[in-house]
Amino acid sequence: MSRVEILIGGVGGQGVVLSGILLGTGATLFGGKKAVQTQSYSSELRGGSARAEVIISEEPVSDPQVRRPDILILLAEDALPKYIGRVRPRGLVVIDSDLVKGIQPGEYEILSVPATSIADKEMGNTVVANLIILGALIKRTGLLPVEAMEKAIEMSVPKKAIALNLNAFRRGLQLS
Repeated sequence: MSRVEILIGGVGGQGVVLSGILLGTGATLFGGKKAVQTQSYSSELRGGSARAEVIISEEPVSDPQVRRPDILILLAEDALPKYIGRVRPRGLVVIDSDLVKGIQPGEYEILSVPATSIADKEMGNTVVANLIILGALIKRTGLLPVEAMEKAIEMSVPKKAIALNLNAFRRGLQLS
């Protein structure tokens, strides 16, 4: 892996920005990699469009823009038409299959994860569906060491939420 571009699309409240932060933190502080992370979201209301972009590289990242993501993570149906055309051929598209229904086969691999239902039924809180997705992504790709992501979670979420977030991430590792 010399450079991996990741785009995460969803809506406010799904942990899109946190997912990008966790990947960037895991890569730089605990994974021995270089990374840059950017984000944009509609701050005026919960449920507005949200996007995070992360580039993870062995070399310093001089261009921080994700143009053709190697990995596209879709957490909401609204993100599908916005971003699916940008994914690199033979890239990986990771979807929360409970929320993204309209994806069609293409020149990409699809990793379908029922993250929202797992988060609801097993964790009792749908807010950690993004961590289940990240666990499944790490399991499938080996993008970062599991320990690097666990340390990033421990330092990035509120203390009272660490156990819940770690459990959700670890549940995602059992998938894929």
